Amino acid sequence: MTHIRIGTRASALALWQANHIADLLRQVPSVGSVELVRIETTGDAVQDRPLSAMGGFGVFTREIQNALLDRRVDVAVHSLKDLPTLFVEGLKLIATPARAPIGDAFISHKYSKFDDLPAGATLGTSSLRRRAQILNRRPDLNLIDLRGNVDTRLRKLRDQNLDGIILAQAGLIRLGFENQITERLDPEWMLPAVGQGAIGLECREDNVEAVEALRTINDPKTWNAVLAERSMLFALGGGCLVPIGVQSIAEAETLTLRAAVLSQDGRQRIYDQISGASDRPQELGALLAGKLLDAGAKQLLLN
Repeated sequence: MTHIRIGTRASALALWQANHIADLLRQVPSVGSVELVRIETTGDAVQDRPLSAMGGFGVFTREIQNALLDRRVDVAVHSLKDLPTLFVEGLKLIATPARAPIGDAFISHKYSKFDDLPAGATLGTSSLRRRAQILNRRPDLNLIDLRGNVDTRLRKLRDQNLDGIILAQAGLIRLGFENQITERLDPEWMLPAVGQGAIGLECREDNVEAVEALRTINDPKTWNAVLAERSMLFALGGGCLVPIGVQSIAEAETLTLRAAVLSQDGRQRIYDQISGASDRPQELGALLAGKLLDAGAKQLLLN
């Protein structure tokens, strides 16, 4: 029987995700026991700077990946939107369980809809993607950087008397804060992040027992969707420092991707979409990236 050590961040949401994966693995016949190993990441340790000022790539994942390489843990549990698409020698993304809702939520104690916000209203978000899409729709709003875990941001909404904040639906639902959602934002204009709502399970390629165990809890529909999204992001060469949004829609054997690349001030938005066979997700993502680049996204990515 295999003993699996799960590497995870120590935030409430990360621990929810790690415990969820631990529960799934305990049902796998080959797994004897599961242990959680808490690891502090750079993104957790540094809370007084915007993520964009910290380099963006891997601030919530690098230390956990190092623990995998050092054999201190056997499996890394990531919020997939935080995991860079860059290849790390010896490591491999193996599985994604069923995805939570992928959208973003508007939370306010003052207004019942995002579009009800008056000109000059103050809105909190830590995401360049959200910021650019908000400014594209409402350039009249005052946006402030809002760091911290889910309950910290909810507290700042109240304590700082903000007009609203934007958070991922998935985290709110997983932590029991669904009743705090004022409005689920329309993905027609607020496209989610690549991998949003999905949990990525990574391990060493040579850890055969862990690889086999993880594959038993993989959800094929989620897997194909996130492979397409991550393939698009890789082909664009973007990451946390570029506002990129994408929505994947699976219907029967067809996968549709809708995506946009924006300037950081939201003034420019390059949008396109593509549909194709769901069993060729990486090809589909790369094709969509090509369409976006041809339409002018390359210049936005270089700025």
